[in-house]
Amino acid sequence: MALRIFQRIVRGLKRTRDGIAGTLQGVVGGTEVDEEALEELEAGLLSADLGPELSANIIDEVRVQVRKGTTTHEDIVGAVKRTLLNALPAGSPVAERKAGQPHVIFVVGINGGGKTTTVGKLAARERAEGRSVIVAAADTFRAAAIEQLETWTQRAGVTLVKQRERADPAAVVFDALGMAVARNVDTVIVDTAGRLHTKTNLMAELEKLGRVATRQVENAPHEVLLVVDATTGQNGLVQAEEFTRATNLSGVVLTKLDGTAKGGVALGIHKRLGLPIRYVGVGETLEDLLPFEPESYVDGLLGESAE
Repeated sequence: MALRIFQRIVRGLKRTRDGIAGTLQGVVGGTEVDEEALEELEAGLLSADLGPELSANIIDEVRVQVRKGTTTHEDIVGAVKRTLLNALPAGSPVAERKAGQPHVIFVVGINGGGKTTTVGKLAARERAEGRSVIVAAADTFRAAAIEQLETWTQRAGVTLVKQRERADPAAVVFDALGMAVARNVDTVIVDTAGRLHTKTNLMAELEKLGRVATRQVENAPHEVLLVVDATTGQNGLVQAEEFTRATNLSGVVLTKLDGTAKGGVALGIHKRLGLPIRYVGVGETLEDLLPFEPESYVDGLLGESAE
């Protein structure tokens, strides 16, 4: 299973890896690793959206190798890998579940980032792990969002709680949690309205949903996952920064990793905000939401073998 996940992450990172690996090959392909080569490497790292601070850290580590006279491809890649791994947590913490009450997960993010799709995939993961699941369609501002969620929950084999378009999202959350408590359901996943981080009223609504949840289930929501579209690159980091000011985020889900050359944004988000990357999306099927594993991710960035 671990090898299969590794292979899928490696495939998902192909576009990002092609850029970084090509740059690394160019740096060590000449007779000397000089400042010009290091500038080229830094540009390649920045284009993958590792961010200026982390890219500078990598260049500093490579300079150490150059001063030691160890400038083979293995030496340089090893230096880059060490720096990347040091920039990531050893593992993503898993929120504790309390026996006898639903575990409540809010999923937040801006429109178009893959939030509703992520809710469906997350529900499928919970179901595959043997848990009963209710999904709350609290994005009532768009009929299309409710319809999309209906499709995903049917595919995942989980219960959907919904109301009419433009209904009060808090009422949807109230109904979903009431049902979950009555039926002793393990997990409730709330699909919140896609919102721009600049919309103060929508952020206030998110706080209201939190208050409703807390009144019905102790300490709910237990997780608040921010969905970030990897194709947005550094804009995803800006989104994450704004959401941390508005709500107590517990982790990030990085979507569309297979469609971007900017997959290094995961490192930038963690380094700047300290938020763990909980999952990565590498495709369109239910199974394409994978747990984030730092070693696999870094190997996928640098072109390590999945054999």
